[in-house]
Amino acid sequence: MDKRKLKRQLNLAQVVMLGTAGAIGAEIFILTGHAAGMSGPAFILAILIGGLLSYSIALNYGELASSFPVTGGALTYVREAWGRNLLSYLVGSLDCLSSTFYAGLSAVGFAYSAQIFIPFLPIVPIAIGIIMLFVVLNILGVSNIGNVQIILGGILLLILFAYIIFGFILPGGFQWNTYLFQGRFFIHQDAWSNLSSLLTTVALIYVAFIGFEVIADDAEEVKCPNRNIPLGILISLTLCLVIYPLLALVTLGTLPWTELSGSDVALTDAISQFLPGIGPLVLGLAGIIATITTLNSSMLSATREAFTMSRDGMWPSFLSRLGRYRTPYFATLVVGGIICLIAAIGLVEFLSYISSSGYLFVLFWSNMALIRLRKRYPDMQRPFKVPFFPTTAYLAMGTCLIILAYTDLRALGFGVGLIAVLSIVYYLSPIANQLYANHIKTVSQFKNRILVPVSNPKTGIQLVHLAAILAQAIEDTSVCVFHVAPSNNNRSIPLNNLVGRRIPSSPPSYLPDQIMQEVRSRNVPLYSKIRQNTSIAMGILDEIDTFQNVKLILAGWPGPLNPQATIGNPIQTLLDKAQTNVAVLLSHNLGKIHNILVPIGGGRHSRLALHLAYEIAEQENAKITAFHTFSTTTEAEEIEDTMLNLRQIIVEELGSIPLRISTQITRAESVRAGILDEAKRQTYDLLVMGASEEYGYGTRLFGSVDDWIIEHVEHCSVLLARQYESAMIHWIRRQLKMIEKEY
Repeated sequence: MDKRKLKRQLNLAQVVMLGTAGAIGAEIFILTGHAAGMSGPAFILAILIGGLLSYSIALNYGELASSFPVTGGALTYVREAWGRNLLSYLVGSLDCLSSTFYAGLSAVGFAYSAQIFIPFLPIVPIAIGIIMLFVVLNILGVSNIGNVQIILGGILLLILFAYIIFGFILPGGFQWNTYLFQGRFFIHQDAWSNLSSLLTTVALIYVAFIGFEVIADDAEEVKCPNRNIPLGILISLTLCLVIYPLLALVTLGTLPWTELSGSDVALTDAISQFLPGIGPLVLGLAGIIATITTLNSSMLSATREAFTMSRDGMWPSFLSRLGRYRTPYFATLVVGGIICLIAAIGLVEFLSYISSSGYLFVLFWSNMALIRLRKRYPDMQRPFKVPFFPTTAYLAMGTCLIILAYTDLRALGFGVGLIAVLSIVYYLSPIANQLYANHIKTVSQFKNRILVPVSNPKTGIQLVHLAAILAQAIEDTSVCVFHVAPSNNNRSIPLNNLVGRRIPSSPPSYLPDQIMQEVRSRNVPLYSKIRQNTSIAMGILDEIDTFQNVKLILAGWPGPLNPQATIGNPIQTLLDKAQTNVAVLLSHNLGKIHNILVPIGGGRHSRLALHLAYEIAEQENAKITAFHTFSTTTEAEEIEDTMLNLRQIIVEELGSIPLRISTQITRAESVRAGILDEAKRQTYDLLVMGASEEYGYGTRLFGSVDDWIIEHVEHCSVLLARQYESAMIHWIRRQLKMIEKEY
């Protein structure tokens, strides 16, 4: 089955800025002094070597990303080359973790940079604040990220070019005799020492060239990918290769490399010579912008990797769910939470080793995948083909090995350890999943009662009829007809005890013979119980709290309601407090069920409604119409995505799309109008709907749409369902819904 895809929203300008501004991070401000101390004026040569070597990787990525214009980057290429296995798991995981921890480093860097202007700002709260801002922007759509990147990246490039121009033309700026301090380009005595220091410098600064990788990670959201992806990658790398040497040249030509050696603020030291006063402040602003743009791009890369890992079944499935704006909001929230945790606990410096060690592993295998894919799919359409193949691929892998040989041993050690941990997780995950599945099965078997509270015999007949159908669908499930008698003392009085799989000899007196015959034919255990309590709702809550084996409360609709009558209603109390699933039936002479309508919005409650409808349909040999309505202004691409989403939900919940289920989407002025029109258009015996998040607000039972539908459907019985979740999870879900509606 085709899966939902991210929406293509990024134009060429946004793509270029994602790659360029994503590469120009805090490193260029911090590492210039350290690199100058390693190789002196030859630092310029190290930049040129690193940039030119990066072209081989950029060209390879241009072919790979345009041939596979989907999210995931290196993970996608390795998976296509060697399949879903440990290697693809390691590549995807390391790529995601590298970007995640680099985002954390950028967030903390932003907080420290902000202290230049406001010294008393607290580091951790400011870092978390900027992270949450970009979490919201990511959820609201990648075009927002692209627009922010264009604005901030444009300002950053303007400041850096101003630094270069003023550094060359103003007094106190660049001088050749300062650059070639003591008349030497290489600072070491022998050739081997100079070569070694040069390669060590390349390894140190190489991370500053890898911004184009975010373009490959986010290829699924790029417009005209055949053209914009290769162009975006090459243009962004070229801009970096123009800017970096000029920045280094101005800096080392303003102050001798011996004075800059080891400085964390080399560019600030230099600009103080030719543009004192305002210069350091403007450069401080550039540093702030650089950390924001790298945070922006690295978070985008991390969330798309997590989304792809989830969509491919290697990480938990909930991370691949798309929200209203067709962005992976769950993946964004989880990744954003981890970045906040990193910023809060202060492990950023240590964990930043993941960015360098993990990325080398990812780069090596993604470039090797190009060779494998050329052999495996020789006739595949490639919008952009790498020139001089396979030389570029071997050169790219050689570049990775060279950088690896001169990388900090701590980074390598951490990378090896991380690979070992991820490998263990990969092999233990199936065992853990099986144990969890067994636990869920055990808990499910323990909850073996459908509780049917009744006070009206006529309502009770319909409820027991439906409860018997559901009980037959779930093995070893019994139906308990429950009545609450007014009393000041809370105690239960069993009227009939459960005996085997047959109905006791003394069933509830108000159930007619035909219902009893049906229950017997379904071989469903049925018994009744009375509990004395001061209220109906409290009696039911006491029962499920005492025995904790109720899997579903099946109650009758309380009748026409207004917001005032809703407050204190027993059904509302159950929806708020019952620690089990709750369903409410409004029956219009419910008998044999042939056709069931299930509106599905994607929330957990509509998923419970789908399960209940399927269980009923299996026993009644009925047909199900899984239904979704959308706005009359929805575009064709959105309609296709809606259908894919509907089918994906069914597969996630039922394992496949059974033959008895058909899917249907339709345009309507509103959700409730669309559902009501469909219920009138065709003869349905039962409409099954899940609650909305409004059920917890106190003015609605199941939500405005659900409550309205149940009051206006005339000939079709309606079953409303609410799936149990903890109070904290429910509160979080409501807040997210409120944010989504607000934006």
